[in-house]
Amino acid sequence: MTYLVTGATGKAGRHVVDHLLRAGVPVRALTRNAGRADLPEEVEVVEGDLTDPGGLAPALEGVVGLHLLTAAGDDYATLRTGPELVELARRAGVRRVTLLWNGRLGPVEEAFEDSGLEWTRIEAVDYMSNTLGWAESIRTEGMVREPFADVPTAVVDEADVGAVAATVLVRGGHGGRSYSVTGPQRLTARQRLAAIAEATGRKLGFEELTVEQARARWRAVGHSEEVIEILVSWHANPPAAAATVVPTVREITGREPGTFAAWVARHAELFAPEGAAQKGAAGPR
Repeated sequence: MTYLVTGATGKAGRHVVDHLLRAGVPVRALTRNAGRADLPEEVEVVEGDLTDPGGLAPALEGVVGLHLLTAAGDDYATLRTGPELVELARRAGVRRVTLLWNGRLGPVEEAFEDSGLEWTRIEAVDYMSNTLGWAESIRTEGMVREPFADVPTAVVDEADVGAVAATVLVRGGHGGRSYSVTGPQRLTARQRLAAIAEATGRKLGFEELTVEQARARWRAVGHSEEVIEILVSWHANPPAAAATVVPTVREITGREPGTFAAWVARHAELFAPEGAAQKGAAGPR
């Protein structure tokens, strides 16, 4: 009766693991580098790569619930191995699967929708933890440089995404359904920066990048053209669901979703000026 979490060291995956442990079920974590997983000791950590499913059968032995990424690899590109993953899940006797989409439907979702297995798609619109990408420039310059400064999204605490996925896997009752998962309010990048400024007691600046400047930066960090196009499309013209607050977290887990202000309070020290975090001067925790 084991539950397997792929992407277990990722933004949402760690929280899926934590919530499954709280539910009292055995958890196995799939990662490409077990030595760097840094997961709770009660988690069984196994190595594997979703882009190369030929060696994944042992990881699925005894698994009844599977949390599955739909993008993976060094460039986090859309997975093309959906049919192979479906066959592995069938052979292992997996009962339920949660599919964490990557902003658009792809081969993994299509394969599971046609599989006859009990699948549920988790559509997390925009993680609050994506804001951590600003941390270094805020610490060192008091400045953020991003495109699409005034496009709002209903950012969600990644812990709530983990809670939704874990609840669906353990309790069931959501087969064949797709859920948008959001936080309790719409926020633009400028508004998120204002919340960080308030939490840290600092005056912070925002410089809006052009689309071409954003493309160049994403290329410089190694993103493929496919991923860059997904990023541009998503951020420049997100679907209506991305900016629509929905009650999924409350309806599935029974508790209210976390606010961005509460998320910032937990992470404020990461945005503090160099040296301030060590002195405990980073604001609320």
